[in-house]
Amino acid sequence: MNRSGALRSTPRALRGVSLLEMMLVIALIAVASLLAAAVLTGGIDGMRLRSQAKEIAAQLRYTRAQAIATGVPQRFVIDPHARRWQAPNDRRGELPAAIGVGFTGARQAQERAGEGGILFFHDGGSTGGRVRLQQGQAAWVIDVGWLTGQVRISRADAVPLS
Repeated sequence: MNRSGALRSTPRALRGVSLLEMMLVIALIAVASLLAAAVLTGGIDGMRLRSQAKEIAAQLRYTRAQAIATGVPQRFVIDPHARRWQAPNDRRGELPAAIGVGFTGARQAQERAGEGGILFFHDGGSTGGRVRLQQGQAAWVIDVGWLTGQVRISRADAVPLS
């Protein structure tokens, strides 16, 4: 208001931005962030592959925790050909058909031919093993240390799975 009590008109340049303009800028930033994330992580397929690797690593850690908590050895089983896994307490999962699965581990921990198994003991140790997930040029490995049972996940070079 000015001295006479009337509202003063403010030039357009001094008014600021409207809500619509602010929302448009936020939407553009969100789209740019999604595109940048897709490029940095290998696209949607790369993000799905990483998500599956993190899920298997979480289930391996759960299996180890169950062995320690119950004092009874617990087994994590993975079937690379059927793309299925199973953890204690009837936890199960399937991997998409586009993902290649490989397993390396102790034969003594396998219940059936063609399946991989990692046995965790009451002290946290395990039989050890490696689960490899691959899709296109992206690959992740989940390593389980035999002495400590520690589960580690890392990126890997894409190679043909046998």
